[in-house]
Amino acid sequence: MGKRLESRHAEVVPENDLRKPQANTWYLPHFGVYHPKKRNQIRVVFDSSSVCEGISLNQQLLTGPDQMNSFLGILMRFRQERIAVMADIEQMFHSFHVTPAHRDFLRFFWYKNNDPAKNIIKYRMGVHLFGNGPSPAVATFGLRKTAEDNKGVFGLTCRNFVFNDFYVDDGLQSVATSEEAISLLRNTQAMLATAKLRLHKVVSNDIDVMQALPVEDRAKALQCLDLQQDPIPVQRSLGVYWDIHSDTFTYKVDLQDKPFTRRGILSTVNSLYDLLGFVAPVIIEGKSILQQLTLTTKAGEMDANCIGWDDQLPNQFKDRWNSGGTS
Repeated sequence: MGKRLESRHAEVVPENDLRKPQANTWYLPHFGVYHPKKRNQIRVVFDSSSVCEGISLNQQLLTGPDQMNSFLGILMRFRQERIAVMADIEQMFHSFHVTPAHRDFLRFFWYKNNDPAKNIIKYRMGVHLFGNGPSPAVATFGLRKTAEDNKGVFGLTCRNFVFNDFYVDDGLQSVATSEEAISLLRNTQAMLATAKLRLHKVVSNDIDVMQALPVEDRAKALQCLDLQQDPIPVQRSLGVYWDIHSDTFTYKVDLQDKPFTRRGILSTVNSLYDLLGFVAPVIIEGKSILQQLTLTTKAGEMDANCIGWDDQLPNQFKDRWNSGGTS
């Protein structure tokens, strides 16, 4: 929360605005969320869908047009050429301000001067929030407006990269040569910087591209590495894992503590995000088992010994599940 205040993304509600009619204000509950694999990091989440007297903020907001690019299209173009790059826009939603007239709908309570020993007072956000319905449309519009306004200076290639190959704040692209990749990244960084947007967390399967950019602009896991010698960790973007060393998509499956039940099989099958269908031959057996259990139960053939979501499955399914999981 201190970072929100230091960056002026949040502010104390001025005395004059505290006297506004209650109908023109809204207070957001907030809580901290830890990443299961990054226990030393916490993210503040404002709950715009929280209901008070049957109303939530998101119910009253217009979400705007759907401007999201196709996942499939982005990933296909990402694999099209030899040199691939991915990058991220730093705090994209927070880079766009909410008009002052609307900021009192984003009020919240927090400690004075961010000190838990002091009284709780009223604050308000001045930027768009993750979880607010309109935020993706607003941020995407602002991002594309910046690219459109600056295409004459930085070129159509950068403009098209922003328009076609970003999914919210994640950009993925592939080009034929290292020189093209370096030019694309540098020019896009400069173009977005005109609107105080920072393109960073850059990753590429080409060492020359990585070394051409400042260390602080690389993905955090790569900043302290010797790119010539150290193994490069697998990177993740848009739900897929990219092994840079082999330049392939990979998948992570955690089978621990998954019971051999309908719920356990469903959880395992659904844990694999597979937009491109690469692992369909592997998980088809699990889907077939679930389908057979559902059809069998509906047909009434197992009424005498109905299998619930958390019941152990018969051995006839276990043999199929084990053989399918190791194929």
